[in-house]
Amino acid sequence: MGAAGSGKTTVGRALADGLGWPFVDADDLHSPSNIARMRRGVALTDADRAPWLAAVHDRIARAIDRRERLVVACSALRQAYRDVLRGRLRTIRFVYLRASEPVLRARLEHRRGHFVDETLLASQLATLEEPVDALTVEAALPVERVVEIVRVELGL
Repeated sequence: MGAAGSGKTTVGRALADGLGWPFVDADDLHSPSNIARMRRGVALTDADRAPWLAAVHDRIARAIDRRERLVVACSALRQAYRDVLRGRLRTIRFVYLRASEPVLRARLEHRRGHFVDETLLASQLATLEEPVDALTVEAALPVERVVEIVRVELGL
């Protein structure tokens, strides 16, 4: 979890690949209308996010029901969003990729082909509630080091 540009997808894919687990990018579960709003630089409201968060939760719950392991990249910026994602699924662990605004801005300025760009960064940071129940890792570290820290700290 983390703000746009923190490396959620890159780290999540690398972690999943290294573990041989499936990977889900929660961005792929957004509705077309949410994607269109974000492309226009319009921040989502909690009402916009609610069906998306429910879809991400459902995908996680299906994996747990099947006794599958899964890595999910999701912004999950507020505690309330993380609560929806977790629901009654107590085995979920969150990893917060913490990054400074300059790091995030630089990454987003060079990102191409994604519907979230630097125009939404201010709203992302305003929404962000740093978690108290997550493993926090500095996103500016090399991807391989972030993955190593996650694997060691979570016993993977």
